[in-house]
Amino acid sequence: MALGFFDGVHTGHQAVIRAAVQDARANGRAAAVFTFRLPLSSTMKGGRLLTERQKHQIMEQLGVSYYMEPAFEAFCEYSPEAFVTEILHGLYHAKAVFCGENFTFGKKAAGNIEKLKELCQPLGIQVVIVPMTTYKGELVSSTRIRAALNAGDIASVNDMLGRPYAIDFPVQHGQGLGHVLGFPTINQIYPEGFSEPKYGIYITRICINDTWYIGATGFGNRPTVNDGQQGATCETFILDFDGQLYGEQLQLEFYQYIAPTRKFENLQQLQDCISNAAQQARQYFAE
Repeated sequence: MALGFFDGVHTGHQAVIRAAVQDARANGRAAAVFTFRLPLSSTMKGGRLLTERQKHQIMEQLGVSYYMEPAFEAFCEYSPEAFVTEILHGLYHAKAVFCGENFTFGKKAAGNIEKLKELCQPLGIQVVIVPMTTYKGELVSSTRIRAALNAGDIASVNDMLGRPYAIDFPVQHGQGLGHVLGFPTINQIYPEGFSEPKYGIYITRICINDTWYIGATGFGNRPTVNDGQQGATCETFILDFDGQLYGEQLQLEFYQYIAPTRKFENLQQLQDCISNAAQQARQYFAE
């Protein structure tokens, strides 16, 4: 059983989960993850990097057979002793647990890895501490990933995640301006509680019916056409695609930040900007 919040399922989290999966396979056991669920409004762990749907898909791809995700309120009052004896041992019959060096557990995070070893040993539960993962000389963390995302450093975000940063929010109706400009776009709105990328234009790709299409995505408050209205939108022009996508929950992957958001003097300049972004996206994937 891998233990942790695993909010980004980044390379550090993956190291813990893969270690549990490999050990389970070697010993004829089932690989499980024990994590917890927070309300969308919670800021305890910072802005979200994944939807629940994405998180479940990634866990399955990593080889996890059982995924336990109770609400945080359901067990946050458990002491470290009660968590180990009643949950890990009594409820789930854990044979081995895996966690990172900074793992804490129990009420008010009173338990650490030394306490975990002390409590698990008499119950015959093996404890494996997985070394922290580093990137460019510093520890990989969800906090660091959020900072890189907010700065538009998509290369670092993707390296630390071990996969392209992606969203899968449902496609919503927009103003229809893209059709007027000759570049119809899809709109995906970030829900409250999610970390957002830096305002700007990105090279992306999007999966539609198991086929990947190149995209040029603008994330921001649309200063050219919003007349001062606030609120960010994520609009993607999909190259070589024509079809109806409203309501679809599509996976959009981010690959490169190419330009900041700015207000254009007229719609022709906006049209030229979209065209240029599309050309850069096509060239990026061609290379």
